[in-house]
Amino acid sequence: MGKITVETCEIEGLKIITPTVFGDSRGYFMETYNYNDFAEAGITEKFVQDNQSASKKGVLRGLHFQINYPQDKLVRVVNGEVFDVAVDVRKDSDTFGKWFGVVLSAENKKQFFIPKGFAHGFLVLSDYAEFCYKCTDFYHPNDEGGIYYADKEIGIDWPIPEGMELIMSDKDTKWKGLSETELPR
Repeated sequence: MGKITVETCEIEGLKIITPTVFGDSRGYFMETYNYNDFAEAGITEKFVQDNQSASKKGVLRGLHFQINYPQDKLVRVVNGEVFDVAVDVRKDSDTFGKWFGVVLSAENKKQFFIPKGFAHGFLVLSDYAEFCYKCTDFYHPNDEGGIYYADKEIGIDWPIPEGMELIMSDKDTKWKGLSETELPR
C-alpha cells in the first residue's frame, strides 16, 4: 500500500482516505483512486459514475440516498471546504440513526468512503466549493430518498457559523425525519 492511509470511523463501514501527495516547486501530484490500493484497504466496490457539483458558502445538500438502487460513494473536495456527513440508515445496524461528520477540503485532500445504507449530505464552509464523488450505481431520479438535515432524532451538529444563511433546494427543505422516512432496502 503506502499510497493511501485509511482511517476507520466509529460507525462500521465509513472510512476516511488520505492519499500520499508528492509535491515540489511545480505543485503536487496524487492518485485520487487506484483500485489495487483501495482493494488492499478493503474497498473493492466497482464505481460506475463520477459526479461533480459547485456550490457557494452556506449551501447544504442532503441528506440523500437512493431507495431501491443504493450507492456506495467515494467523495472529495477539489476546491474549498465542506463539512461532510453520513447517517447510518441500515435498519439492522447497531449504529442505526447515528451520524459521522468530517471536514473535506482541497487543502487536506481527504476522501470519505460512504457505503450503501447511509444518507449523505454536506455543508459548504468556504466561499465556494467543488465537490466530486464516485458512485457504484447510476443515478435514478425516481428513486430519490432523503431525511431532513435538522432531524432532532439524529441530532447532527452542523458547524453553522453565526449569521450563516443556509441555501437549500426546495426538495431538501421538505424531507421528513428518520422515523417517518422510507429507507433503502
